Amino acid sequence: MGRAATNSISWIGAALSAGTALLALSFGTLAASAGTTMVVGGLTSQPIGHYEYCKANPQECAIRTRDTAPEHMSETLWAKISRVNLAVNANIKPMSDSDIYGKDEVWTLPTHGVGDCEDYVLEKQMELHKAGLSLTNLLITVVRKPDGEGHAVLTVRTDEGDFVLDNLSDDVREWADTGYLYLKRQSEENTGRWVAIRKGQTSTVASVRE
Repeated sequence: MGRAATNSISWIGAALSAGTALLALSFGTLAASAGTTMVVGGLTSQPIGHYEYCKANPQECAIRTRDTAPEHMSETLWAKISRVNLAVNANIKPMSDSDIYGKDEVWTLPTHGVGDCEDYVLEKQMELHKAGLSLTNLLITVVRKPDGEGHAVLTVRTDEGDFVLDNLSDDVREWADTGYLYLKRQSEENTGRWVAIRKGQTSTVASVRE
C-alpha cells in the first residue's frame, strides 16, 4: 500500500503540546554530552518485508547519493523527533502481522491504528520526512533485544550522533544507550540497500551547538 493511502496524523503537534517543558529539559541534557554514531560495514541482506515494501513504494527505496550530511541537531529538531515518537507510540496499538494479516513480515503503514514494530518505524519515518528530514537520515534499523527477540527501530542520523525512536520507549535515546545489539540498517547512500553494523564500534561526534 502506498503512502498516499494513509491520512496525515495531524494530531502530532496539538496532542503533545503539554510535553514542551519536558522535551526542552531532555534537550538540555543532550547538549551537555557528545554523541556517537554507529560504524557500518559492507552490504548485507535486505529484510524480505522491506523488499516487498520497496516494490510497493519504489520512490522511497531509490535514493542514491554520497552527499549524506546528517541532520543538524537543534532544540527544534529534538522537539520534533521526540513529539513524533510520542505521538505515534500513543496512537498505534501493537499487534503482530499474523494477527492483522494472517502472515508474517508485512511492512506497511498502519492504517487501522494497529501495527508491529516495523509499522511504527514506517509511520515515524513518513512523518519526519514530511517535516523536512531527509530519508537518508531516517533509517530503518534491525536490532536484537536482550531477550534475543528481533526488533526494528528508526535511527535518526544527526551531527550530535545517532538517535533511536522506538515503539517500546517514549524517550528518544542515543543508540548506544538502548541495550540492543545492532545488526543492520538501511544504507544512507542507497535507501533500497542495507549495511551491516559493526559490533562494539562507535565513532564519537564532537558536540557543537550554535
